Amino acid sequence: MNIGEVAEASGLPAKTIRYYEDIGLIRPARGGNGYRVFSDADRHKLIFLTRARGLGFSVAECRTLLSLYEDKSRASSDVRELAEGALTRIEAKMAELQQMRGALSELVHRCHGDTRPDCPILEGLASA
Repeated sequence: MNIGEVAEASGLPAKTIRYYEDIGLIRPARGGNGYRVFSDADRHKLIFLTRARGLGFSVAECRTLLSLYEDKSRASSDVRELAEGALTRIEAKMAELQQMRGALSELVHRCHGDTRPDCPILEGLASA
């Protein structure tokens, strides 16, 4: 497969695939002409990376996950620990977003939204 075909198969842009190659997450073969030649295993890794990134794993964590995936003697506790860390970050981000939503909602409700120049939203943003 060439990069266009593997990009379509994995749902990733070619630029991301090149980046993953640059940082060593994938290592496609090179044809006689110097072009990348992607195997089914490369395609599978890219799909794996797409799913992992979509679940909030960092690039470094994806590297570890790929390593664990390929290690048939791995302990599932290692995978779980990594996933629990990602879950904790997501839950913290959700709490932060809820707090932001509450603060912004309060400012919006305080604003009359009419032709007057006074605006509680701008005042709230300007205050400490």
